[in-house]
Amino acid sequence: MSPSSPVPDAVAARLTRFLGRMREESQEYGADAAAFLEAAAGTLDGGKRLRARFCHAGWRAVARFRDRTATETDALWDVCTALEIFQSAALVHDDLIDNSDTRRGRPAAHRALEGSHRSAGWSGDPEAFGRAAAVLLGDLLVAWSDDLLESALDGHPHARVVRSEYARMRRDVTTGQFLDIAEESAWSVNDGQSHAERALRVASLKSARYSIEQPLILGGSLSGADDDQLSALRRFGHPIGMAFQLRDDVLGVFGDAAVTGKPAGDDLREGKRTVLIALTRQSLDTSARNLLDEMLGDPDLTPQQVSFLQATITDSGALDRVESLIAEYAREADRALTGARLDNAAVGELRELARAATVRSA
Repeated sequence: MSPSSPVPDAVAARLTRFLGRMREESQEYGADAAAFLEAAAGTLDGGKRLRARFCHAGWRAVARFRDRTATETDALWDVCTALEIFQSAALVHDDLIDNSDTRRGRPAAHRALEGSHRSAGWSGDPEAFGRAAAVLLGDLLVAWSDDLLESALDGHPHARVVRSEYARMRRDVTTGQFLDIAEESAWSVNDGQSHAERALRVASLKSARYSIEQPLILGGSLSGADDDQLSALRRFGHPIGMAFQLRDDVLGVFGDAAVTGKPAGDDLREGKRTVLIALTRQSLDTSARNLLDEMLGDPDLTPQQVSFLQATITDSGALDRVESLIAEYAREADRALTGARLDNAAVGELRELARAATVRSA
């Protein structure tokens, strides 16, 4: 990601302003609620601000095609920030579903809330409290995201189309998350040849549209993009989003914990039925495939067992095939920008963002 991007600072400023208002409005709720609010605020620290960057790039691609002197609006920065708040909500729920202990090198929200229960000396089960409180914390973040979005769109000339796309984004990612966890069980009753197709559908709904395509469309729509411009942004955004998720799948198996902030092989312990796993299964004989299925999803996999599964995936050729898919998606996206009625400088930024999203180690 470009270090010169104005997005991180702008989002940080908007978050500071918004959280200040939330703290002020919540004073009457008492100390326990204040601690809950601070736990939600804490989830907004850090991250790549990927969705905000793509939203900003989508706005710039259209706005500065029409007027090279166009400057960012309050509505744009608030929508960018709303996306980041919604992303935090998704991560809180994702970590809870996956029983993940860490996020960005720190305790996941449900683990942090569990720890606060213990530190306070409260009665009852700290783990159960942490999980229940994390559900509500994620819900609070969704509400905050909606609050900021609606404030941003008040009186905006393109509010209807932006609101419609944002709602579609929420539905897509929620459905994709369900299909992701469903596939961890449903794979066993479906033909093995369908696993890759099913995993690609999950990748599209859970990540590709939500992480890249829809933020681009939201930014473009805010600046009044026409149908051709929105089509170009979609044709660029979706394949980059697919490549982004496939890269995430690779990192979930082979990533360096010191860089990703999550234990190596986490997706193996969680039993994720990704494209990488589907392609691996296709290349194994029956006994090796059965062993893979038996080990996948065991939360107590040792480092040696993780290394064995990593070698199995690599030797099957699945890793190379996924790398080829990532490269092809990147080429498809790049072709979508050729001749598009978008600002030239913004197109350069989109290409830079595409590289950062698909060639990464975290």
